Amino acid sequence: MSNSQPDLVSNRRATFNYEILDTFEAGIVLMGTEIKSLRDHGGSLQEAYVRIFDNELWLIGCSIAPYRFGSVYNHEERRQRKLLMHKREIIKLKEASQEKGLTLIPLAFYLKDGRVKIRIAKAKGKKTVDKRDSIREKEDNRNIQRALKNA
Repeated sequence: MSNSQPDLVSNRRATFNYEILDTFEAGIVLMGTEIKSLRDHGGSLQEAYVRIFDNELWLIGCSIAPYRFGSVYNHEERRQRKLLMHKREIIKLKEASQEKGLTLIPLAFYLKDGRVKIRIAKAKGKKTVDKRDSIREKEDNRNIQRALKNA
């Protein structure tokens, strides 16, 4: 899924720690100061994950920095936030997350038509050997690009 605007906040470690199987777009319930803080790139998805309780999606462990002009109306930094998707999509995700080894992780916050959306992924954790292979592959590609540039 590509969008015209760059991500407000992205989880860069996700592709290193997990093998991404499928991605989904979801809405998110936010307060005004949270949106302003996200537009200022004041958030982190590093330790965040997605859980399903009572057929509702919840984003847990996400940090959205307090808005510096928020005063008494500021939000709690690490509260659980509800994600919005169609019921049939949530049921499909619930079935997938119950498979052994699969988890739901957030990849990025981005703007779409003036609203903040979140890209979540169905993912499988990588083993240490897989991570080493990823690093080796990345270094090989970098060396090839260098060689082409210098040739």
